[in-house]
Amino acid sequence: MPKRPMKLSIRIPEYAPPRNTWRKAIHRAVLERQRASPVRYKPTDRLELSLRLYFTGERPAEIHDVDNRLKDCLDALQGRVGGTKTKAGRILKAIVPNDRQIWRVVVQKSRAPKNSHGRGHLTIRKLSSL
Repeated sequence: MPKRPMKLSIRIPEYAPPRNTWRKAIHRAVLERQRASPVRYKPTDRLELSLRLYFTGERPAEIHDVDNRLKDCLDALQGRVGGTKTKAGRILKAIVPNDRQIWRVVVQKSRAPKNSHGRGHLTIRKLSSL
């Protein structure tokens, strides 16, 4: 039986407040990419995530904490764009059922290359090994 495809690579928008609006934009970008592929994540999948954030302007890369931007991305993948951690807080379709499934994360921030238009990179894939 062939392996189930597990890798999604997405260009995500540059961070812009308010954070819940950015979460919705990430969710929209990932969902759009997922709809064009056979990739679907099950609650039992162990995943790893690679996130490259680009920032424009004088000092934006220096003022952003990567842990806050990572949390925004994880919440967006779960369909959480604001509110409580109850089901009421999940107002969008979950792409990754639960962020507990993510076992490895690599996050990098930098100033945006000229040709990137501020759009970063997000890759979700099956955990390769521990």
